[in-house]
Amino acid sequence: MKNLAFITMALVAGAALSTPALAYRGDYYDSRYEVRYDWATVVDVDPIVERSSRPVNREVCYDQPVDRYEPGYTARRDHTGSTVLGAVIGGALGNQIGKGDGRKAATIAGAVIGGAVGNNASHRRGDYYETSGTYVRGYETRCRQETAWRGNDDIVGYEVTYRYRGDTYHTTMDHHPGNRLRVRVDRGVTPAE
Repeated sequence: MKNLAFITMALVAGAALSTPALAYRGDYYDSRYEVRYDWATVVDVDPIVERSSRPVNREVCYDQPVDRYEPGYTARRDHTGSTVLGAVIGGALGNQIGKGDGRKAATIAGAVIGGAVGNNASHRRGDYYETSGTYVRGYETRCRQETAWRGNDDIVGYEVTYRYRGDTYHTTMDHHPGNRLRVRVDRGVTPAE
């Protein structure tokens, strides 16, 4: 019985001491016991590109031809009408004054004074009247908004191919990994976060 107990203890102790050695397989570790980190060599990196476009507004200005009407004016050169009208009115007023030969003199004096006043008034007034005008071509600056679409190529990630101990692996990453990639080695080989 003592021998049987001794043999059983020896077997249990031997099994306990040999368990880590059994778990080790070549350069890999069984994930039930240990995870380790190492470096893999990056062999290819391809960017993942998304095409996008966005509106770009800009103001476009140009000179627009515009025709404007400019009226023409002419000064009255004939002051005869005003002079005659003044003489008639002055003569009529002069005729109301005096009797006999005095009336004739007052009429003549009224006509002369009225003609002078009418002529003078027509010069001061500067009578102008519109004649035919002309159209003149000018330019006005006008602006409008235009929308153009500008395309962009945006890199949204990277397809990465890496090699670890002779085996090739693929993954997608949000950044460029460089020449080597830190990997987690357990049941498989995956990029370490």
